[in-house]
Amino acid sequence: METAKLEGVLQVLSTSLSRTKWRLKASSKRRLEIDILALCTGMRPVVMVDYGGKMPELQERLCAVLKLSQKASSIFYHLRIMVIEDMIYLIHVKELAEHVRSSLNSEPELHFVDLEHNPPKVAPEVMSIAKPSISEPIASQSSDIIDLSSAIQGTQVAVPTLNGWLLGYPVVYLFSTEHISDAIFNLSTKSLRIFKILICRNDAYKGSGKEELLSFSVPYDLSMGGSNEPWAKAFMAHLETKWEKCKQVWSSLQMEVSEYPPQAIAL
Repeated sequence: METAKLEGVLQVLSTSLSRTKWRLKASSKRRLEIDILALCTGMRPVVMVDYGGKMPELQERLCAVLKLSQKASSIFYHLRIMVIEDMIYLIHVKELAEHVRSSLNSEPELHFVDLEHNPPKVAPEVMSIAKPSISEPIASQSSDIIDLSSAIQGTQVAVPTLNGWLLGYPVVYLFSTEHISDAIFNLSTKSLRIFKILICRNDAYKGSGKEELLSFSVPYDLSMGGSNEPWAKAFMAHLETKWEKCKQVWSSLQMEVSEYPPQAIAL
């Protein structure tokens, strides 16, 4: 995406927000801008919108903004709203479909951490039962809102596990719906490393510092190498390949790792 088009995306978004009278806090508006740019530049296929209000008002407002934006610019054409139970996402239809296909048809470069085991341990890839059930709705639906709530009914995979996979995290927490309390306990009593991917807009936006593209946690004992873990290096290489295609929009990309003591975790 060229800088001129980038400016157009943000202007269209700002105008749509004003027309719908959605008064976002400055921090939430900033987050929405980064998420929209990440989708439009191919840096992420899915983002979770957990700011700007609660359901169902959040879905209604986001839908209104997206519809206005699509009328004003073709760049927004491939963006859709996706819902899983009470969680709401913005997706790039083509990028997400490719993410789903690559995960189904090739060996995924991700690790599953079994939270039913104490202490948590790396588990084999066992999400095959859930992946086919959601691939068809993503690929076939053309409506403004794609609801996957019914697609995951009957599976034992918990929503947080599906969420981590859809968002493209290299490490995903694995537990069944029958063991949610065990998973929360086993994770809350362990020290964690928080992996943040930070990104900067180009010089056209002077004063714009590092922005969080995405972040995820990993139990400390399973990530002793931090950013030097083989999976972390592979993940950064994957993101850098995407970044090479849109350097005119993003000027830098880096991984930052922090340590957190045991604390209450909401899954």
